[in-house]
Amino acid sequence: MNIRQNIQAIGLPLLVVLVAHLTAAAQPLGALSEVGLGWARNTVNTAVFRKNSLVSNDSIQYIAYYDREARVVLGKRTLGDDHWETVATPYRGNAKDAHNIISVMVDGAGYLHVAWDHHNSKLRYARSTAPGSLILGAEQPMIGTDETQVTYPEFFRMPNGNVLFFYRDGGSGRGNLVINTYSVKDRTWRRLHTNLIDGEGQRNAYWQAYVDDQGTIHVSWVWRENPDVASNHDLAYARSKDGGHTWERTSGVPYALPITKQSAEYAARIPEKSELINQTSMTTDQAGNPYIATYWREAGADSPQYKLVYYKKGAWAIRSFDFRRSSFSLSGHGTKEIPISRPQVLVKGKGDRVSVLLLFRDKEKGSGASVVQLKDLEAKRFKIVDVYPQSLAAWEPTFDTELWKKKQRLSLFLQETDQKDGEGLLEVAPSVIHVLDWDPKF
Repeated sequence: MNIRQNIQAIGLPLLVVLVAHLTAAAQPLGALSEVGLGWARNTVNTAVFRKNSLVSNDSIQYIAYYDREARVVLGKRTLGDDHWETVATPYRGNAKDAHNIISVMVDGAGYLHVAWDHHNSKLRYARSTAPGSLILGAEQPMIGTDETQVTYPEFFRMPNGNVLFFYRDGGSGRGNLVINTYSVKDRTWRRLHTNLIDGEGQRNAYWQAYVDDQGTIHVSWVWRENPDVASNHDLAYARSKDGGHTWERTSGVPYALPITKQSAEYAARIPEKSELINQTSMTTDQAGNPYIATYWREAGADSPQYKLVYYKKGAWAIRSFDFRRSSFSLSGHGTKEIPISRPQVLVKGKGDRVSVLLLFRDKEKGSGASVVQLKDLEAKRFKIVDVYPQSLAAWEPTFDTELWKKKQRLSLFLQETDQKDGEGLLEVAPSVIHVLDWDPKF
C-alpha cells in the first residue's frame, strides 16, 4: 500500500492527515518564549554582529532590542523560565540605519553594559545602576578619546569577569580597530589599543572575535579596500594570551603592532569580487583551536557557499558546505539585501573529536532558522536541521554566547525582519521577538 491507501484504509480524510503532518513538521525545535514587539522596518534588531542580543550569567539572562518607537528596550528572565520582564529605557537610537545595533554584556559583578546607535558617530554607552537591574544610568564616555566615529560595538567577557569593548574608529575602508578593557574591581575603562589592526589609510579590517575558556582572545578579519562590499578579500588571524596586551600568530611568533596587510597571518587567501562576506563569527574548540564561519564564491563557481575555516595540527584547513544553488552579488554600498544570512558557528569537543553547528538562514530553504550539523569534522556527510521553519525574512542569527560556553545550550534571538538594499526601510508593523532555547544533541 502507498501512503494514500494507508490513510484511506484507516478511514481518515486525506486532507486532515496532511494538514496535521505539515503542522507538526513546521514546529520549532526546543522551547519558544515570547518577549515583546520590536522594530521591524529593517534588520537593526537582527544583524549578526550584535555582541550580544542575548547574554547571561549564572542565574539571569538579558535581552535588548529597539521597539516600534526606536526606544532601547531591556529585558531579563531567570534562566529556565519563559517569562520575560521588560523595561523601555529613556534612550532611543536611529533605528532607520541597520548598522545602529544594540550590544549588551553582563560583567562578573552582575552589572549590565549597553552600547547602541553607532555608525561613524559618537559613543553611546551606559551601564545598569545595580547588579541585576534593567535601569540604566546616564550616558557616559569610556575613555573620552577616539569616541566620535564609533561603529560595530562589541562586548566580550573575560573569565575573571572583566569586559572587553571592540569598535571601529572611522569609516569603511579607512577605520581602525580600537579595544578598551573594563575592570570589575575598579569599575573603570582604560584603552588597550587605539589601532590594533592598521589599514594604513588604504583599507580597513572587518573582524570577528571570540574569548575562549582560557581567556585567550581570538580575532580574525577580512580586509576591505573601499566602501564597496566587493572589495572584501582574504581572511587573517591573530590571538592574545595576556588579556589583549600583546598579540601573536598561531606559531606563537609575536606581532609587531599594529598588524598590517603585510604582517598578518592568513588563514585563507580569497581574492576581491569573490562575494566574500564581512563580519561573521568565530569560536574555538576546547583546546583553543580557532574555527571561523563565513561564505564566499570559489573561482569558476556560480554560487557562494558556507565555509568553515579552522586550525588543526599546525595548519589551516577549509571545509565547504556545498548545498546552495542560487547566485547573488555583494557589489555596492550600505546594508545589502541578501538571500542568505551571515553564519554563526558553535563547536563542541577538541582534537579529532570535534562537532560543529553552523547557524544560518537561506531563502532557498524558506528563510527560517537552520543549522548545519556536523558530528564529526572529518566526515563527508553533514545534516541540515530547521530549528525554526517559519520564514524570518532577512533575519540573521545571534545567540547567548555565554550560555553556550557554560552549558552547550543554544538560546537564539528570533524576529521576522526584512531589509531593503542600501539602507531602505519597509512600511511594516512591529513584529514579535521570541527566544528559542534548544539543547542540540551532537
